[in-house]
Amino acid sequence: MSKYKVDITNLNTNDIKVLKQSEMIELFKRYQAGDESAKEELILGNLKLVLSILKRFNKEKYNMDDLFQVGVIGLTKAIDNFDLSYDLKLSTYACPLIIGEVKRYIRDNTPIRVSRSIKDLAYSIIKYKEDYVKTYGVEPTNQNIAEALDIPEYQIHYALESQREPMSIFEPIYNDGGDTIYLQDQIADKKENNQDKDMLISLRKALNKIKERERNVLISRFIIGKTQMEIAESLGISQAQVSRIEKNAISNVRRLIK
Repeated sequence: MSKYKVDITNLNTNDIKVLKQSEMIELFKRYQAGDESAKEELILGNLKLVLSILKRFNKEKYNMDDLFQVGVIGLTKAIDNFDLSYDLKLSTYACPLIIGEVKRYIRDNTPIRVSRSIKDLAYSIIKYKEDYVKTYGVEPTNQNIAEALDIPEYQIHYALESQREPMSIFEPIYNDGGDTIYLQDQIADKKENNQDKDMLISLRKALNKIKERERNVLISRFIIGKTQMEIAESLGISQAQVSRIEKNAISNVRRLIK
């Protein structure tokens, strides 16, 4: 679990009041008797509970202001439905509701839309795996999961893959100290008939003026559609070397067609 401090815009966390249990009980009695101001005091007095839960989430990946607002919604729902007769602490009751609201928000706001049924299945699989590990101390097999949830085994991988974050084609995947290789360099270009004819003529002239190896790499990459890895294997060199040749070739072509 992350231990960083959660910073929320326009909120000084040092000024947040923390209620004592006796104070909360009194406020709940007032709120449940119809005093709406007591509800506001209960929310403000438990904001640090929301902040403590947000520490579980990566602040580099998620907007903490958004998650905080969502977490407060979960806290508010907990306060609205809390029953003093069960002799529970509010934090015990509220934590699952706050976490649930935050996770639901994250799930529903991923860049790629996934059907709710697939998302629900993924979370059922994750929960089953967690419970299984707690009980038996080992990960369940796909067969265990399939039998327990009454689903075909192939759906397990499909559902869990839906939870993965999409990767940018500009994501660096290798760096040898000087030349960075990006995900897009691993993807073959399958586009056809999409180049402007005048530009194609200019490029052909420029290609005839650069080194043969540079020309062959550019043709393989952008006309044939090979990946850098495929070119590296055919030339017997490393992918990093292909990346350097490609960058030099592009630079030379740009200079020649100006």
